[in-house]
Amino acid sequence: MDESGDSGRPQPGAGGTAPDAGPEKSEPRRPEEPGGGLLMGRLFGVPVYVAPSWFLVAALITWVFGGQLERVLPELGAARYLVSLFFAIAFYASVLVHELAHTVVALRYKLPVRRIQLQFFGGVSEVEKESETPGREFVLAFAGPLLSLVLAGLCYAGMTFVSRGTVPGVLLAGLMISNLLVAAFNLLPGLPLDGGRMLRAVVWKITGRPMSGTVAAAWVGRALAVVTLIGLPLLTHTGSLGNNPRDLSGLDTVTDALLAAILAAIIWTGAGNSLRMARLREHLPGLSARALTRRAVPVQAATPLSEALRRANEAGARALVVVDGYGEPQGVVRETAIVSVPEHRRPWVVVSGLSQDLTDGMKISAELAGEALLDRLKAHPATEYLVLEETGEIYGVLSTADVERAFVAALARPTT
Repeated sequence: MDESGDSGRPQPGAGGTAPDAGPEKSEPRRPEEPGGGLLMGRLFGVPVYVAPSWFLVAALITWVFGGQLERVLPELGAARYLVSLFFAIAFYASVLVHELAHTVVALRYKLPVRRIQLQFFGGVSEVEKESETPGREFVLAFAGPLLSLVLAGLCYAGMTFVSRGTVPGVLLAGLMISNLLVAAFNLLPGLPLDGGRMLRAVVWKITGRPMSGTVAAAWVGRALAVVTLIGLPLLTHTGSLGNNPRDLSGLDTVTDALLAAILAAIIWTGAGNSLRMARLREHLPGLSARALTRRAVPVQAATPLSEALRRANEAGARALVVVDGYGEPQGVVRETAIVSVPEHRRPWVVVSGLSQDLTDGMKISAELAGEALLDRLKAHPATEYLVLEETGEIYGVLSTADVERAFVAALARPTT
């Protein structure tokens, strides 16, 4: 299963470009995020991870395919499990090629890709930005299934050069069928599948609103989840009865139901995440540094906290910036530090002892907004930031807590 697409921002799933603004144009490379699994290397500059769940599925594929090989090639004996392990690795290599197709197209469109991850039911390419046009969205989504179909065709062509009753013949046949299934499943028209993103692009093109496309594709995805939950066990049950009633056991029924439930949960959750991220992106442009910044008053390092707070109250300000004798900002007084000082001690505590020294990463432009703002804060974590006008004048102080509250409010706001 493939869930290529946007993973979003600080995120509060599947699948957005805003230029950076401010005095600094170049950003340092962000550290790798935890939770990706085992890092296998980099392809096209994108880290490739294998999630721990992959090993469970690889073992399951090895066991199931090994049982099939026992009937097809009984002469292999115990070596059939080595062959089936090779098949499991080759299958996930083809999934990786599927994901690389998404990645290459995304990079071609200058959309950053956070990582590729091979996981429980396939893989995911975490494209961090949304496509700018529905046409690009369609091509980006279709690239993966197209490569899977190409791989299936190559395996079919390879079968003409080997005997079907041999190990290469069985492996090529298995990989051909597997890639056909991957392509067909991902072309289903519901988010978070590639077919859902293609449907989203079509509706986006017709209506002119990406949100309309997301809503349509997400609800189709939820319908697919329900069909999968109910239909897959029924389909397996009917097929088993049609062949041989004795082949159907209680364990088979439970396994089919469990598999259907897992698939349905993944699709339903992915569709819901797509809706939430689309809602967020629709409101994200209103998330601006200028609107969220607290007015600040400049105070020198030796100023008592009580005097600094008095000046802030008179000016209607909610933040303090420590400056030197020339008025140049040196630090930002932390809100948590102010709260921790009892009122009776504030005349004896100077603001320099409560301030955090400014780094270049803590200085941001008042013009930053939307994803560019979130990118900047994520690249330079801090509790407070000094917000500057383009002229270099102090505009105020931006609190991370204020941004988080605005972010949650934007996510919860109903879509128009």
